[in-house]
Amino acid sequence: MQQRDSIRNIAIIAHVDHGKTTLVDAMLWQSGLFRQNESVPERIMDSIDLEREKGITIMAKNTAIAYRGIHINIVDTPGHADFGSEVERTLTLVDGVLLLVDAAEGPLPQTRFVLKKALEAGLPPIVVINKIDRGDARPAEVLDEVYDLFIDLDATEDQLEFPVLYTNARAGTATPDLAEPGRSLVPLFETILSTVPPPRFDPAMGLQLRVAMLDWDDYVGRLIIGRIVNGRVRQADRVAVVHRDGSTEFAKVTVLYGYEGLKRIEIAEASAGDLVAIAGIEAIEIGETVADPESPQALPLIRIDEPTVSMLFSANVSPFAGREGRFVTSPQLRERLLKEKRVNVGVRVEETDSPDTFRVSGRGELQLAILIEMMRREGFELEVGKPTIITREANGRTLEPMEHLVIDIPEEYIGAVTQKVGPRRGAMVKMVNHGTGRVRLEYRMPARGLIGYRTEFLTDTRGTGLLNHLFDGWDEWQGEIGHRANGALVADRTGRTTAYAIDHLQARGGMFVGPGVEIYEGQVVGENSRDSDMDVNITKEKKLTNMRASTADEAAKLTPPRSMSLEQCLEWIREDELLEVTPKSLRLRKRQLRGRRRF
Repeated sequence: MQQRDSIRNIAIIAHVDHGKTTLVDAMLWQSGLFRQNESVPERIMDSIDLEREKGITIMAKNTAIAYRGIHINIVDTPGHADFGSEVERTLTLVDGVLLLVDAAEGPLPQTRFVLKKALEAGLPPIVVINKIDRGDARPAEVLDEVYDLFIDLDATEDQLEFPVLYTNARAGTATPDLAEPGRSLVPLFETILSTVPPPRFDPAMGLQLRVAMLDWDDYVGRLIIGRIVNGRVRQADRVAVVHRDGSTEFAKVTVLYGYEGLKRIEIAEASAGDLVAIAGIEAIEIGETVADPESPQALPLIRIDEPTVSMLFSANVSPFAGREGRFVTSPQLRERLLKEKRVNVGVRVEETDSPDTFRVSGRGELQLAILIEMMRREGFELEVGKPTIITREANGRTLEPMEHLVIDIPEEYIGAVTQKVGPRRGAMVKMVNHGTGRVRLEYRMPARGLIGYRTEFLTDTRGTGLLNHLFDGWDEWQGEIGHRANGALVADRTGRTTAYAIDHLQARGGMFVGPGVEIYEGQVVGENSRDSDMDVNITKEKKLTNMRASTADEAAKLTPPRSMSLEQCLEWIREDELLEVTPKSLRLRKRQLRGRRRF
């Protein structure tokens, strides 16, 4: 085996919001990639609008910097377990990982998830304890927790000999010793060069490239992104594509791109160890191999964890269908979902008995909610059902997915949280009090127990609690879990809502719509204060007479309607309800719109 000393490939892995993307920003600046006066947005790697809004990384992306003549490819991975398939793919591109941990929060469930994948792949880690400038930072304790985590995940002796750096990503400083304040990220760059091995390859082998990501370019069409494991590739080369089933097709490389900073640059050729994007190959999927046409040999396929949550997606058939979106038909919906399946291996799409309904499965509610949000921004109208858990049968027993739940809350909310988690079949595994006024609770509970809980949790903890969960294997069916306790207020006719009607209905429960909104029969307009559904007339107008009462001109005092996000709507609905999603609106409705059919 030979090695290329001029290249290093590294992935940055961490829990959500521990500062991965901010650290990449600082590395790009200090590598001299930007001019001093260049205008560059913060979190430049979060290029999708949704990533900037939510403050999380959804899609893995790669960039490259040069340091002391060595080309360092950096892959920024998502920190949320729902996007775990992105992590599994990107780890096939790199030779080492940079594990980022918050100096106050310490290792959290997703830290465990991404580190486990990296250790299984045998990648050497560099531990970076970030945010050391926080007032509640406890770097020494966090380092002990990181060692415990490595031992818990059966790390080898070599993997336990990891270097440790302390960083402030926002200020762009790193230091190997807390006693000496950092001045720049030079210690980090030096550690990467000394710890991450250069790519190794077999000079006797022909071309082998495993597809890790797919992209699209308006000029050259479909792009496949991956790392050349062996051999070399040039523009206009004839290559073989080895599919999952072992069949082989031939194609031609029309354009070959390499990475320099945030830009793709056209290159004449690339060899083992390089991360490249290739245009010209249409019929290929993630995990398949581009190989030498003379003797095509496939690389091992990427193994992806099973999905645990599924939802039904269907074309919008409500009375208001087609008013707000551009794509409303079931063929358009099918084409969009199949495109997502090709690009995102963490998502499964299956046909159902109905030609306009599809079952979409993923890792969690958030992954499916992000897909729905992206589709509505593209102009799609669709209807989705309640998220349901995927079960398995084994030896005559029904197994369901379990979650490892970690809750971080102020001490005064322990009672409120334990009271809610208990009925959802959560079993407490661990309770830690750091003495800072906050407590960490760890539970093992069924995945379906988490559906609908996040909103309640934020209300119970006044928005101060942190809730994280991670897939924790399969276990026997845990019994029934109660869902929403309250029924729905359902409009009994089509029309426009009035302040007069809402004023009289407020005593019945909370409203989801304000006055002057168009609604249709069967639309859910509020939450009943009782457990049963109720049909209401929310379009009723005040009868006008020529007699004047002393109270006639009193204004209706309306409570502002409850505004719910997409995730909150998905958590709220029951089996007999749907969420209508359009580019401009989110409407809750009953499956059967006519009242007589429902009762």
